[in-house]
Amino acid sequence: MPSATPLVSLCQQATFIKSASQVEQCPLDRGYEVAFAGRSNAGKSSALNTLTHARLARTSKTPGRTQLINFFALDEQRRLVDLPGYGYAKVPLALKEHWKEHLDAYLTGRDSLAGLVLVMDIRHPLSDFDRMMLEWSDVTGLPAHILLSKADKLAYGAAKNVLLKVQTIVRKEYGNRATVQLFSAPKRQGLEEAYGILESWLFAEEEPEDDQAPDLSEGED
Repeated sequence: MPSATPLVSLCQQATFIKSASQVEQCPLDRGYEVAFAGRSNAGKSSALNTLTHARLARTSKTPGRTQLINFFALDEQRRLVDLPGYGYAKVPLALKEHWKEHLDAYLTGRDSLAGLVLVMDIRHPLSDFDRMMLEWSDVTGLPAHILLSKADKLAYGAAKNVLLKVQTIVRKEYGNRATVQLFSAPKRQGLEEAYGILESWLFAEEEPEDDQAPDLSEGED
């Protein structure tokens, strides 16, 4: 079980704020928020639900059901964001293009976005969608953290091998901008590490107060 921290307590109290089909409908751009992205059927909704101890994100046997940008409040200044999934979604091409347009607008114009959690099925890591998201985060300077979900579907040794391979590729192609871990929602594996990443982003240290600087005005003529 993860140790009790302010973030864990906040996650247990997470509440739905609103859904947005376009960036103009998003909540006020202030505070800190972390976005969760993943190819359809990667386990993104299950990961969100496990981390928040609640059924916030909608899970479905029909992949691609997240068709809006969904916002969940942890407190007045911190939010988690569930982004639309891509891949298997059986929706009209026009709707996919609508998602992409407004997702791009959200990712490039949201000042409060502090980090990106990218959920990948450990059996199918680094898809074209995954690489696109990693390249975007690398170019914009946004930190990314990869959850290799459904780790319980592989034997421990096999899962560790995939972890090492993905870590090697990510380090080579994206440097230290992205980190990687194993994760399993049903086994509650990897919660401690995931919470640590979220806490570092959502509780970023504030800049030192200006009044702490030495007063150089005294003694002047």
